[in-house]
Amino acid sequence: MATIRFQGNPLNTSGELPAVGSKAPDFSLTTSKLTDVSLATYAGQKKILTIVPSLDTPTCAASTRKFNEKASHLYHTVVLVISADLPFAQCRFCEIEGLKDVIPLSTFRSSFADDYGVKLTDTFLAGLTARAIVIIDEHDTVIYSQLVNELADEPDYEHALAALHSL
Repeated sequence: MATIRFQGNPLNTSGELPAVGSKAPDFSLTTSKLTDVSLATYAGQKKILTIVPSLDTPTCAASTRKFNEKASHLYHTVVLVISADLPFAQCRFCEIEGLKDVIPLSTFRSSFADDYGVKLTDTFLAGLTARAIVIIDEHDTVIYSQLVNELADEPDYEHALAALHSL
């Protein structure tokens, strides 16, 4: 379990992020077409998992826009935006925002949040995901992870992208 904060108040997660150097846990997440995808769906590619509580919040929207902007310049890399939002809402958000370089995926019928240690377990936010970045190389090894300490803050884009470019 990790502890983060929301507006200064402590929140607990269901576990810890996968350790750098470890094999990324497999996952099953749902696309906007209601099909399930797994880690194997993106085999041979670098993967940025940008995990957010809900695309319907200003910080989540801003970080998704930022990764969409950066993603168009990344070679052989997919950016997976993962939240507890329903796939329909994720799709609508990306369409309205004109975001074409990120792939929204929903945790709504999966154990992803527990498997990656990001499920919020207490307060009125229980069941949502903490804000985190996990970068996985083309061999499915975790090369970078960040659990954002304050839920309302954006992730450290500079360090995340530097880890990706170091491959």
